[in-house]
Amino acid sequence: MAKIVLGIGASHSPLMALAGEHWVERARDDMRNQKLNTSDGRYISYDELAAETGAPWAADATEARFKELETASQAALDRIADALEQAAPDVVVIVGDDQLELFDHANLPALSVYHGADVVMHPRDMTEATPDWRRTVARGHAMDAAHSFPGHPEFARALIAGLIERQFDVAAADRVDDPAKAGFGHAYGFIIKRLFKDRRIPVVPVLLNTYYPPNVPTPRRCLDLGRALRGIIEESPENTRVAFAASGGLSHFVVDEALDRKIVDAVRGGDHAVLASLPAAALNAGSSEIRNWIVVAGAVEGLRNQWIDYHPIRRTPAGTGIGAAFAVW
Repeated sequence: MAKIVLGIGASHSPLMALAGEHWVERARDDMRNQKLNTSDGRYISYDELAAETGAPWAADATEARFKELETASQAALDRIADALEQAAPDVVVIVGDDQLELFDHANLPALSVYHGADVVMHPRDMTEATPDWRRTVARGHAMDAAHSFPGHPEFARALIAGLIERQFDVAAADRVDDPAKAGFGHAYGFIIKRLFKDRRIPVVPVLLNTYYPPNVPTPRRCLDLGRALRGIIEESPENTRVAFAASGGLSHFVVDEALDRKIVDAVRGGDHAVLASLPAAALNAGSSEIRNWIVVAGAVEGLRNQWIDYHPIRRTPAGTGIGAAFAVW
C-alpha cells in the first residue's frame, strides 16, 4: 500500500541561492519595480509603496541583517534536506507554479501533472553581460543548463487517472521537446538541487497556474486538490513511499508578515479551513505561491506538522522582500 511519509515546504527565492552580501541586488530590482503586489489586490510602484509605508524597515535592509537571515535560512534548508534523506521516499511529488517556463500564454492550464520519464530544466538565457549573481541563482535553481532529473511515469499516470475520477479536469504532459524553448523552472529545480543531496529520487511535478489570471485555482480548490491526491495515494495497492514538497511562498514581493504568520499558525495547528478561506486578492504575483502550500497541506493532512520556521526578509526600507517559510510534516 502506498504511504505518504513526509511533507516539506520551502521558499525558492533567489535569496536562498545567494550569499547575504549579494541580497542587495534583489533589493535594487525591487526599487525599479513598477508593479509590486499588495495584499489588498493592488499593484503599485516602489516609490508609491515607500510613500504609503514611510519606509520603516531601513534597519532590516542591511548587509549584516542579510547575513544573519542567510545563515538562518540555510540552516532551515539543511534541516529539510536531512528530513528528506531520513524519510527515504521512492518518489517526491513537487507542487510548484509554472512561470511561463514549460507553458506559455498560448496554452496555460490551471493544473497539470507531468508523467514523463525525464524532467528537463529550461536554462535561463545568459549573455556576456549577465551579472555573476544571476548566474549563481541559475545554478541554484538548476537552470544553468538543460539538466535532466528522473520522473516517475507510472505513479504520475495513476495520479492523473485518480484526479479525473475525482472530477478534476487535469492537463497532462509527458516530454520536453526543446529545453532551450520550454522546460521546467525554478520551482522544481531548486527543490531537487538544494534538498535532494545529489540523490536521483524520481519526481512527479504538479504544475499550478498560480500567477496568471483568469484560470487561477481558488484556495479552496487547492485544498481539495491536495486531499484528492492523498486519497488516490492511500488507495493505491503499490508499496510506494511518497513525499510531498511545497515550493515557493510565502508573501512577496511586499512582505505581509500578518498574512504569513496567519498561514504559519494554520499550518502548525492543522487549521486548513483558514488556508482555504484566504482572500484571493492577497495571493497575487509571488504571494500566489501560497497556493502550493495549501495543496501540500491538504495532501499531508494525516501527518502532524513537526516544525515550521519563518523569517520576514525585508530587503528594502519600504518592506519589499519575501516571507521565507520552511516546514516539515
